[in-house]
Amino acid sequence: MDFSFTEEQEALRRHLTGLLDEVCPPDYAERCDNEGRPPREAYDALARHGWFGLILPPEYGGAGGSAIELAILLEEAGRHFEELAMWLFRTLTYGGFAVMLHGTAEQKARFLPAVLKGELSFCFGLSEPQSGSDAAALTTRAQAEGGGYVITGQKVFTSGMDISDYCLLVTRTATGGRKQEGITNFLVDTRLPGIEVRKIKTLGQRAIATTQVFYNDVTVPASAVLGAVGHGWEAVDAYLWYERLSLAAARTGAASAAFECALGYAKERRQFGRPIGQFQAISHKLADMKVMIEVSRVLVYRFAWLLKQGRASRHDAAILKLYTGEAYKAVADMGLQILGGYGYCMEYPMQRFFRDSRLATIGGGTSEIQRNIIAKSLGL
Repeated sequence: MDFSFTEEQEALRRHLTGLLDEVCPPDYAERCDNEGRPPREAYDALARHGWFGLILPPEYGGAGGSAIELAILLEEAGRHFEELAMWLFRTLTYGGFAVMLHGTAEQKARFLPAVLKGELSFCFGLSEPQSGSDAAALTTRAQAEGGGYVITGQKVFTSGMDISDYCLLVTRTATGGRKQEGITNFLVDTRLPGIEVRKIKTLGQRAIATTQVFYNDVTVPASAVLGAVGHGWEAVDAYLWYERLSLAAARTGAASAAFECALGYAKERRQFGRPIGQFQAISHKLADMKVMIEVSRVLVYRFAWLLKQGRASRHDAAILKLYTGEAYKAVADMGLQILGGYGYCMEYPMQRFFRDSRLATIGGGTSEIQRNIIAKSLGL
């Protein structure tokens, strides 16, 4: 494995960093968090500059980039504002990657150019009140009727549903057999009659937050089916691997920003006649934070490389999700401790890292579930 980036990848990162410095400065991220509003201006700017086409095929106007370029994009976006990266990843994964992988020719022609231009955004509807970690136990039903389907059920933690144009919705179209069987995915227009969306107030991720969604006899055409009817779980598994990479890259970027905030403070804040960073109690925390971020970055780009080579495994994805999520939470916690009372004040960004990072070990597969996956791969 070559641990260096190509000249093109380095140039990509430089251009992206310059753009994000302009459209998503720290005070902008702070306003979005405080006001509970999505970073639409920054999101639209990324679309205007072509970043939504990064992993799309050239025949649809995209750059044909790999998982490595995707990781670069999301790490830098996460370093500027984690929620911007989260919004970006949902559209690229559930609108771009999913349609590329399983869409019909008509679906690709319809959705991919619109994704590239930033005209459509996407979210993902999987979790339900009674099926979180046991995701395949979902009960939201799609019943074939009149040449289409009628969807009934309830989803929870569908982040971005209120600001998305389409939801990649995971439903059950048949029962019997293993719970992973009889699952079908749909690209559902979020404005259809019968859809009720309720915003959920959360500790962190307040700019976009998450939602509870009720599907009350929602009629969709057969053309809304993504992939094979009854075989949706295999597809969901593939999407979740890209989700693992995306979450890990974005959170590694956010952890880097938290570290830089703590490091800058430790160099400037003086107590007992010297900067607090010169005290071993503080310098060791910063050293540990740096190690965790560097290990996270290695894991992110190793997994991206494995995806590009077609060699990634469930075991690799679980290790990536577990370590980077726990590392982000630990880095934010230590950063807040270094800032002391100022870290606890809402005017400093560390409290946002602290709040946002708490989701890293819960959302997208808890740390406990990742440990179960790793243990099972060891034959335990």
